Amino acid sequence: QVQLVESGGGSVQPGGSLTLSCAASGFTFRGFPMSWVRRAPGNGGVELVATIANVGGGTTYADSVKGRFFISRDNAKNTLYLQMNAVKPEDTAVYYCTKFSSWDRPGSQGTQVTVSS
Repeated sequence: QVQLVESGGGSVQPGGSLTLSCAASGFTFRGFPMSWVRRAPGNGGVELVATIANVGGGTTYADSVKGRFFISRDNAKNTLYLQMNAVKPEDTAVYYCTKFSSWDRPGSQGTQVTVSS
C-alpha cells in the first residue's frame, strides 16, 4: 500500500526558509517521478509546485516558485524533499508529495506551511 508522510511544515516569516520532507513506502520509490503540490486556503484546486524525474534528476517548477524552491530526492532513503527559500505569504498552503502520475489527486495528509509576519 502506497504511503507518503510529509513533515517539516510550520510557520515562517516572509523571506525565510523551510525544508519539507516526505517519507515514502509501499512502492518502488526510485522507479517513479515525484512531485510536490499544494492547496492554498479557500482554494479547492491543487497547484503542481515541483517535479523530479526518477532517472537523471531532471526537475521542473511552477513559475510561481521558480528560483526559490528546490526539489530533491534520496532514493536510498525513499525520501523526497522541498527546500523553500524566500517564502512569500502566497506560499501559505498545505503541501503534499505525490507520484507525478497522480499529482492532481493527493491522498496523503500533507503538511501545513504558513507564511506570515
